Amino acid sequence: MQPYILGVDIGTGSVKAVAVGLDGEAIDSSQVHYPMLPTETGFAEQDPELIWQGFLKCIEEIVARLGQPKAISLSSAMHSLILVDAQGKPLTNMINWADTRSATVASALRSSPEGKNLYEQTGTPIYSMSPLTKIIWFRENRKDLFRQTAKFISIKELVWFRLFGEFEIDYSIASATGLFDILKFCWSEEALKLAAISANQLSKPVSTSYMRRDLKAGIAKIIGIKEALPWMIGANDGCLANLGSGANQPNTAALTIGTSGAVRLASRKPLYNFAAMTFNYILDEQTYICGGAINNGGLVLNWLLEKFMVKEALSAKDYEQLFDTIKTVPAGNDGLLFLPYLTGERTPLWDSNSCGVYFGIKTTHTQANFLKAALDGVCFAICHVLDALNQSPEKNEEIRVSGGFTASPVWVQLMADITGKKLTVVQAEDASAIGAAFLAIKTGKFNGFRLKDDAQINQTIQPNLEKYQVYSSYYRLFVKLYEDLKESMHQLAQINTAEQFINPKILR
Repeated sequence: MQPYILGVDIGTGSVKAVAVGLDGEAIDSSQVHYPMLPTETGFAEQDPELIWQGFLKCIEEIVARLGQPKAISLSSAMHSLILVDAQGKPLTNMINWADTRSATVASALRSSPEGKNLYEQTGTPIYSMSPLTKIIWFRENRKDLFRQTAKFISIKELVWFRLFGEFEIDYSIASATGLFDILKFCWSEEALKLAAISANQLSKPVSTSYMRRDLKAGIAKIIGIKEALPWMIGANDGCLANLGSGANQPNTAALTIGTSGAVRLASRKPLYNFAAMTFNYILDEQTYICGGAINNGGLVLNWLLEKFMVKEALSAKDYEQLFDTIKTVPAGNDGLLFLPYLTGERTPLWDSNSCGVYFGIKTTHTQANFLKAALDGVCFAICHVLDALNQSPEKNEEIRVSGGFTASPVWVQLMADITGKKLTVVQAEDASAIGAAFLAIKTGKFNGFRLKDDAQINQTIQPNLEKYQVYSSYYRLFVKLYEDLKESMHQLAQINTAEQFINPKILR
């Protein structure tokens, strides 16, 4: 059988394992999906047992087909939190990044005297996704659970504990908790004080290249592993996506748009922007992955198709119809703009009360204009993140793009025209899992394996500079619109919240 290294990504919606061969190419994969749990508004929880079983099944399937790998390396989604007892038994479900119950905590902390220093120490945006703010929420709202908790851990730490019987966390996942000093590579005393916990209630931080071989015998039998092999703890999914798509060198940014979207840039040092609160996460001891995420990417397209074009079971043909409708609409869209904040926004606004807005509506505007404005808005939001990153000395000269939006030439060209950047489309659907395997190969400990000289570049798209000039004027107005409307958005949110408590009989 062909030698391979297995990269396993523990994602929000699924676990995916990808086998990478000697030449750095993916040769096989396995995926297991799991659902969100039905919970109250603002909560986002998942069953850690389903994730654990999915993790084991993915590895078992690959091993059954390809035989034992030379090593297994892990990737995981960031910002999850599980409260566990001294034996590692979960006291809560897994709370993922989308949970907003700690929004009030985050807002107060962000505007506090400690806010800026905390951000620069930890590299993590002070927002409800942060495990730090979630822990504070439990301390203030669930004192019973808070007192019972022996460890506050992520889903990756739970998996690692079940594999090896010890609580250990890689620098990369730790750097996304809001509790880790990204310059000293240790838990932040200031953050621990704010959370009112000790370092003993967190896992032991280790390098992203840290390996173990002492897998529990029972686990080895379940997944079909017959001999001791190296397990690399790996890094978080965002950092590894950059490595997997070849964007782990300065001046090359990675842009991914799926349901949401993110822009990430490799740097030898953190790139701070407190106003925009860009993130700074650790790939390894020499590399930070810096950037920002938006809430509303492909989600906006789904909304357009379901609500504007009245589509129910969405198909590839529906998306093609949407792009065919807008492809002849000129740059500038006849003056119609859209703020795409349908689910609030992260970078650079960090405003869960922001909302979607159409601006500049005239009787001449057609369905095509409304659809085009929404797509422009998503691209403008990405441009807003790029601007926040470009305030640092390190500029990005190239953007490597991946994710679902690359299936549309219309959308990719629009992104190039609005950002004014050259885009290179890379085959990186499994970038995080592949990046995990690449991280193991980078150590040089596995004879015969080599990294590809570059990610597989499928296409290069140059911007239309004349259209870029047109879009630049509208982009400046786009940025100003949010500032002009922010107070009204917040007032509307307050009214909507108040109405939820009004007796429906009074309304009738």
